[in-house]
Amino acid sequence: MRLLNSDTLELKEFTERDVPEYAILSHTWQDGEVSFQDMQNGNAKEKPGWQKIENFAKVARECGYAWLWVDTCSIDKSSSAELSEAINSMYRWYGNAVFCCAYLCDVSEQGFYEELDSRASDWDRGFDYAFRHSRWFTRGWTLQELIAPAKLDFYVSGKEGWSSLGSKESLQEKLNSITGIPKGVLVGKHHHRSFSVAQRMSWASRRETTRTEDMAYCLLGLFEVNMPLLYGEGERAFTRLQEEIIRVSDDQSIFAWTSLSKEEDARGLLARSPAEFRNAHESDRD
Repeated sequence: MRLLNSDTLELKEFTERDVPEYAILSHTWQDGEVSFQDMQNGNAKEKPGWQKIENFAKVARECGYAWLWVDTCSIDKSSSAELSEAINSMYRWYGNAVFCCAYLCDVSEQGFYEELDSRASDWDRGFDYAFRHSRWFTRGWTLQELIAPAKLDFYVSGKEGWSSLGSKESLQEKLNSITGIPKGVLVGKHHHRSFSVAQRMSWASRRETTRTEDMAYCLLGLFEVNMPLLYGEGERAFTRLQEEIIRVSDDQSIFAWTSLSKEEDARGLLARSPAEFRNAHESDRD
């Protein structure tokens, strides 16, 4: 596992048994993110994404954390073996982090005031509008990044670096309203395993990924299964995910999906995507 030193911003590789305490970043990708290759060839500071890393490091230092993990530059994505291992380990890595910083790149302190003036009669309504419409809540990968960490705080761009909006514990009511995830799961009182497969699928039903296959791969940790990555397989990835879940679980709710097309002829037993579980948030195991 490669971690960034929060002071020097240099990468260091650790064996699994020697990994120190670390903070982890949750974010949505933008143009010009810093890659592992950028860190190696010295181009990192020239990329627009470097400021994101600097701001995260500043937050980590202020919180007393010496090591950081950032998905864009801590994984060598040119290695298919390393990428596969990382994606299959991602839920565990977020769960093992002592602190997760969730950065909402499309929300800012100034944005709150603008919404306050144009759409809301008070601060709470302005905050609620800006917060719940963040792209972060629409992406597939950020689902596990919200659930897995014990400690997660939300940050937005401020006048001097990033400003904290609060923790997922303090914001649990809003998060439940936005995501449909039970508050007990959000704050760690209830394990996600205590909810049916269909219910967990419903949490991902309104989320998207850039690549079709990632809509399956981003759910591996939530269902505690592992499988190889085969980019190019399209919707077959989600079929394989369901087959793996069936192999390790007798939860019949996996069949509690509803086709998105009303004009479709008969088809197989398995869903095409999490979107077909949109109405399964109350489906029990049997």
